Amino acid sequence: MSIPPDLPHQVFRQAVEQAALAISITDAKANILYANPAFERVTGYSQAEIVGHNESLLSYKATPGLVYATLWAQLKRQRAWNGLLVNRRRDGSRYLADLTITPVVDEEGHTSHYLGMHRDVTAVHRLERQIQNQKAMIESVVDAAQVAICLLDERDRVVLDNQEYKKLIGDLGREPAAILLAHLRERMGAEFDAARDRGRAIHHREVKLERPGRSSLWFACAVSWFEEQDVSADAFYEPVRRHYLLLTAQDISELKRQQEAIRLNSLAALLAEQEHIQSLRETLAGAVYQLEGPLNTLAAAVRLLERRREGNSEETIDAAMEEALRNSRAALDTLRACIPDQAAEAIQPLNLNEVLRDVLKMSIPALLAAGVVVEWNPAPELPSVNGGATQIAALFRQLLANAIEAMNERRASERERVVRLFTQSIPIEV
Repeated sequence: MSIPPDLPHQVFRQAVEQAALAISITDAKANILYANPAFERVTGYSQAEIVGHNESLLSYKATPGLVYATLWAQLKRQRAWNGLLVNRRRDGSRYLADLTITPVVDEEGHTSHYLGMHRDVTAVHRLERQIQNQKAMIESVVDAAQVAICLLDERDRVVLDNQEYKKLIGDLGREPAAILLAHLRERMGAEFDAARDRGRAIHHREVKLERPGRSSLWFACAVSWFEEQDVSADAFYEPVRRHYLLLTAQDISELKRQQEAIRLNSLAALLAEQEHIQSLRETLAGAVYQLEGPLNTLAAAVRLLERRREGNSEETIDAAMEEALRNSRAALDTLRACIPDQAAEAIQPLNLNEVLRDVLKMSIPALLAAGVVVEWNPAPELPSVNGGATQIAALFRQLLANAIEAMNERRASERERVVRLFTQSIPIEV
């Protein structure tokens, strides 16, 4: 390509002299013939010091030999080469050079010179490596976390996840984030949307996932939102923000099972205590009833003696019997006072499905011992019933005990019993 006539040769020289890139020109054997001022600023060598020396003066042993072999193979084919070299400055310090070498071909097609242009990219490389190291560290920490973590974009697509999250995919067979977020949105309603609009994090919301034929899974979920600036060239002058959702889910199924076991054990202990108290009440009430008969007879005898009283001796007998009657009634009153009071229980709305489920769990040993298999298909939704939770549980437990006892009778020909409880017009079948 010829030089435009209106562009003097001096402009080319001034452009090279004033360029920010380190520029050098060598002969075909890489001996330096020219270096511009930027070359001196980068390498520390002045033009007087570097001219006549080979470019290898800048090389450093940290650069693999394969890189130089590839470089020269490309140049021998008269093709430009670009790459990174570890160079050494005049003071011995090293820097990373982003170097481009272009062969200068003469009119006969021979390589007469080489044009080298490079810049110090050490700071850029250091920053890139720091970012890579931080990214790798963050990924390692996220993967090692014992909670499922995933990052979703504005379309709720998972763009980042960890190993625990991948395990959930295998357990649930579907995208866990979609399932968990659907439950959170359903439970929280407008509160979820308000938190998203304000960028307010959601902490420790429990979600229960039912699995047909398998135990349920419980998760403690947390959601947070954050923004990221678009890194594309289009967004350089007009920043564009991208919105992401971070979801963490900790499996608390084992903790829930332990809590459920403790709750059922507490309920079983409470029911056992109530049964013991009820048995004591019935025993004492029976004793009072048995004692009231003789006392009534004694009271009738006293009244009879009062009508037939004729002398002082009879008055003495009458007085003695009245004293015995008073003492007996006092003892009877004391016995009545020993009868435990019926414990008052708070009346509250109850989900009978949950109460019956608890009773069935507590009755599993008795059911297994009797060879009874329970097939229970509860209605999805039942109206709440106001009552005492412990009293209703005790009622269900007694009904089950009666049904088991009936099936264990030798004369029982049927091995199926149905217990029905009606509330309003809806039956619950066991």
